[in-house]
Amino acid sequence: QVQLVESGGGLVQAGGSLRLSCTASRNIFSINTMGWYRQAPGKQRDLVARITSGGSTDYSDSVKGRFTISRDNAKNTMYLQMNSLKAEDTAVYYCNAEISGIWKGNYWGQGTQVTVSS
Repeated sequence: QVQLVESGGGLVQAGGSLRLSCTASRNIFSINTMGWYRQAPGKQRDLVARITSGGSTDYSDSVKGRFTISRDNAKNTMYLQMNSLKAEDTAVYYCNAEISGIWKGNYWGQGTQVTVSS
């Protein structure tokens, strides 16, 4: 079993920054695409950004130019740098990883709350 552990959420004023981290609990040599999703109260869970094992990235239109996704394969860790935060970015942010090989599966973290005050 693989666990994804998130950290870095919190309360920040509009215009501020936060950095989220997501680390896999095992040394995984076959983590394919990793991504960040978010879910606001009463809304569905939506993709924020994702990154392939080769470093290709994809962002939702609402965060382009403000958020940056990255990963450190040696540390099995993914990051989301969030700048110029807005009240509408308030949500629970979830880490996701697609893993192949012996631990093949689609895994989710427990979620971390991000609250942006206006």
